[in-house]
Amino acid sequence: MLDRSKSRAAGAAAGAFALLLAGLTLLDVGRAQSPASGKELFEKRCGGCHALDRDKEGPQLHGVYGRKAASVESFQYSDALKKSKIVWTDETLERWLTDTEKLVPNNDMTFHVEKSDERSAIIAYLKHDSGK
Repeated sequence: MLDRSKSRAAGAAAGAFALLLAGLTLLDVGRAQSPASGKELFEKRCGGCHALDRDKEGPQLHGVYGRKAASVESFQYSDALKKSKIVWTDETLERWLTDTEKLVPNNDMTFHVEKSDERSAIIAYLKHDSGK
């Protein structure tokens, strides 16, 4: 009988550990989409070419969410992006950050973000920055 109790206790402990790991994973995903971590990811992954407040190699991105693509007058965009008629939303930003060439062939940006949670966090940050 003592062996059965030990076995049940071990099974319960293993189940509790699995639930704890699942909970920690969910917490980590939630954190990846917060504006603060989105800002960090934006600075790390996008900041080399983009800033919110000024043009760099790429256009300034303040207020980009909800804006028509290629509409910052101070920046020289590719003809392909000018003709795209894209409005930057969750869906279009997700597709853009996944594969710019697939969304707009012959555009000038060749960069992409491989991890979907990083794309989501960056999009959430840009959306927050745009007041949406």
